[in-house]
Amino acid sequence: MPKKIILPAGTGKPLAPYVPATQADNIVYVSGTLAFDENNNVVHVGDAAAQTRHILETIKKVIATAGGSMDDVTFNHVFVKDWSDYAAINTVYAEYFPGDKPARYCVQTGLVKPDALVEIASVAHV
Repeated sequence: MPKKIILPAGTGKPLAPYVPATQADNIVYVSGTLAFDENNNVVHVGDAAAQTRHILETIKKVIATAGGSMDDVTFNHVFVKDWSDYAAINTVYAEYFPGDKPARYCVQTGLVKPDALVEIASVAHV
């Protein structure tokens, strides 16, 4: 099965050997996305809601580059640094998925940079 790398305009160099997303047939697999600027610095330090919005805007851009929209997201993997941010994350998350919600799971874990509070990876069918 051929696969296509999805690389939105303005994408910075990843921290590790991965790409923002890979498309196989009509399925787009979006890598774990953090609230990074173009130099891989964490933005909105200390603000889980703002980091979540930044992440979901980045995911939205990745999926749009593949020809889809947030309505095409079928599954999200959500990683939080601290459960105390869970409500703030969910408030923003609900704005991006106002209708039928995608399946998801959420786990608490350490993230790649100490100031990162949330990470989201997605699967979309476009």
